[in-house]
Amino acid sequence: MTIFKAIILGIIQGIAEFLPISSSAHLIIFPYLFEWEESSLAFDIALHFGTMMAVLVIFFKDWWNLFIGAIKDIKTKKKSTNGKMFWYLVVATIPAALVGFFLDDIIEKVIRNNIWIIATALAVMGLLIFLGDKWASHHYKKEKKFEDITLKESIIIGISQAFAVIPGFSRSGTTILAGRLQGISKEAITKFTFLLSVPVICGATILKITDLELTKEVIIGIISSFAMGVIAIKFLLNYIKKHDFSVFAFYRVILALIVFVKLIFF
Repeated sequence: MTIFKAIILGIIQGIAEFLPISSSAHLIIFPYLFEWEESSLAFDIALHFGTMMAVLVIFFKDWWNLFIGAIKDIKTKKKSTNGKMFWYLVVATIPAALVGFFLDDIIEKVIRNNIWIIATALAVMGLLIFLGDKWASHHYKKEKKFEDITLKESIIIGISQAFAVIPGFSRSGTTILAGRLQGISKEAITKFTFLLSVPVICGATILKITDLELTKEVIIGIISSFAMGVIAIKFLLNYIKKHDFSVFAFYRVILALIVFVKLIFF
């Protein structure tokens, strides 16, 4: 791993983590397309740690208010919106945490080495995101705000996130799709998705921290993923105010087709 490659992969991670295009797939596909040596899962998680820090910087006030709200609810035995949403995020984290913990070896040894599966997941989810977002826009006349998300909806979003352990499905892609199909607004599910990334990435980092050697390449990769992550979060929050997720769906399918062409002909 050179410093140049660490920077490029950090930038790719920073962009792809928050856009519904699967950062895990990109960290595997791009080295494959350019015939670079594939990075380890531990290095990929280090890059994810950089983007987690980006979320904490952008949404620090939100997380702080959610946490304080939960503590106050316990002390006063009352229910507040912040306290409720904090526990909903905790509950939504559980499915992905369990799947990641028990299927870690299978994911790393089997799925990460199968470009066909990754490209197929990339294309299929692209089509589902496109169709699901269009359906939700026409089906729901009044969409739900962030604070209106229910426990049931949070659980469904959490279950959908569990599928993202397979590179190509995309953590943000699956959760956004699950939210949109339940009538949650683009802005609300995007915020919920960003906040939900923190405990999941934190848990994955803890699991793999012993496998990670903190070299200068790793540090530079983390820094570049953090910086690009901040930019990507701000971009998506502004973009979805006036646009849908179609462009990301098309991009996923196009990238998958490029990978299929290389697999078949090269």
